Formats: sequence, C-alpha cells, structure tokens
Amino acid sequence: MSGAQTTTRVDLTEAAARRIAGILANEAPGAVFRVGVDGGGCSGFKYSFAVDPAPGATDLLLEQGAARLVVDEASLAYLQGARIDFVDDLMGQAFRVENPNASSSCGCGVSFSV
Repeated sequence: MSGAQTTTRVDLTEAAARRIAGILANEAPGAVFRVGVDGGGCSGFKYSFAVDPAPGATDLLLEQGAARLVVDEASLAYLQGARIDFVDDLMGQAFRVENPNASSSCGCGVSFSV
C-alpha cells in the first residue's frame, strides 16, 4: 500500500485483484479502480465502484500485480480493515466487501450501517 494514509489497511483477494486487472487492461495507462462509500442504500451507506483515469493526491493506493485500487480519504474510515473479494457464482458476478466496521448490512451486501 502507498498513498496518503499507509496506516489504513484494505485487502484484496486474488480473485478481486484478477478482476480489477482485467477491467483496467481495457483502460488508459495509469487508470485505477476506485472503491468508495457513499450515503444511501437501505442500510445508510453503500459501496461504490468506478474506474478513474488516475489516483487523487490523497487517495490510498493499493497495487497487487496489475490491479491498482484506490480509496478516497473520506471512505477510508469506513473501509479500514475491509477485505474486497470478487465472486462469480450462480447468483452472478459481483465485488463483495467484508467490512469489520459494518454493524449490519442489507441482504444483497451492497449497503451497510455502522
């Protein structure tokens, strides 16, 4: 990990790193996969995923092979210690966040509360 805050830890599984690397392979050089936390969802907060052309000056940057993941400063407090996975099963494909800071989450796993 590198970036503005190196004391905050966010982990990627191998499956998530492979999927992120695959997504970024179709983007311009320097692009990053952004994971964030926004207000909303049925539990109060929801995860957001996007591709950005480059990391921001204060983003936490996690590089694992060809996967480049960033988290903005505001989201770091909610994602500290989280593990990001990618699942591909009969229910579909999705990124899943195992978040130790969440006190509860909705049934679909997209939103949570603290």
